[in-house]
Amino acid sequence: MKQVNMLWIALLVSLVFLPAYGVVQAKEKPVKDDKVAMVNGSAITKAQLDTEMGRYEQQMSMSGRTMNPEQQSGLKKMILENLVNRELLSQESAKSGIKVSDAEVNDQIAALKQKFPSANQFNDTLGQLKLTEADLKNQLNRDLAIKKLIDKEVANKITISQDEAKSFYDSHPDLFNTPEQVRASHILIKVDSKASPEEKNKAHQKMEEIQKKIKNGEDFASLAKQYSGCPSSANGGDLDFFEKGQMVAPFEKAAFALKKGEVSDIVETEFGYHIIKVTDRKDAGVMPFEQMKDKIEQRLKQEKVNQQMSQYIDQLKTKSKIETFTE
Repeated sequence: MKQVNMLWIALLVSLVFLPAYGVVQAKEKPVKDDKVAMVNGSAITKAQLDTEMGRYEQQMSMSGRTMNPEQQSGLKKMILENLVNRELLSQESAKSGIKVSDAEVNDQIAALKQKFPSANQFNDTLGQLKLTEADLKNQLNRDLAIKKLIDKEVANKITISQDEAKSFYDSHPDLFNTPEQVRASHILIKVDSKASPEEKNKAHQKMEEIQKKIKNGEDFASLAKQYSGCPSSANGGDLDFFEKGQMVAPFEKAAFALKKGEVSDIVETEFGYHIIKVTDRKDAGVMPFEQMKDKIEQRLKQEKVNQQMSQYIDQLKTKSKIETFTE
């Protein structure tokens, strides 16, 4: 089974479309009331800054990371820059008459919910971030308006030629190497890591019965749907293609030792007992340019957008009044 840290909270923290471009060009002053910045007369409050800071700290905490005081100070400055830039862009999108419909926001909410394993997980994550769904909709409305502004003023004016894409492809060969991969299906009988010897033995016996059925010619996918304790059971146990380093070691070792169509013996991992069937293999190789061209163009375009966004925000700042205040 795949070793992936499901940091669902990061999906919501990353809703801000824009990194902090440039530096807020304003003389620092002592904190004024509850304001940490003023952008053309609109206040960014300490509460807003603390809320954003708390969300990033929550994300880091969930991933097991900590920050020293210097890192916290740097993060706070970055978040303040982000808030100022977002306010500038939000004001500009309003001046430009850009509108976002309820349907567009609802589509974004629906797409985001699909990235979570359940509605409860989505709601729990909102709670951890101290957000309501209404808060999320308001933020998405604002950020979608900003994205439309960026598309209009920056992204839509940038094109990447095929020559540029091919030059990137030729000069970065290591990026397009593909490792050996296998496609496997499996049947899992779950066993808790703290299970007693008797419980482990019972699970192993159950797997032995399933193994006999496989050897007698019963359909592997059907058996996976019937017996497997993995979510992949809904797809007949199919885990799609994976490369080395994506699965726990015993599972990986067994899978890569099999030829296409072969079925493993019973394999024990931290999740329980597995029987693995390799359904396809891909040798290591190099992805052809035609296959990668669109992705390369997207990457190069995003890089140019990031570069020109900095210039665009700087232009907005030259005709704006920005003040930041320090504690």
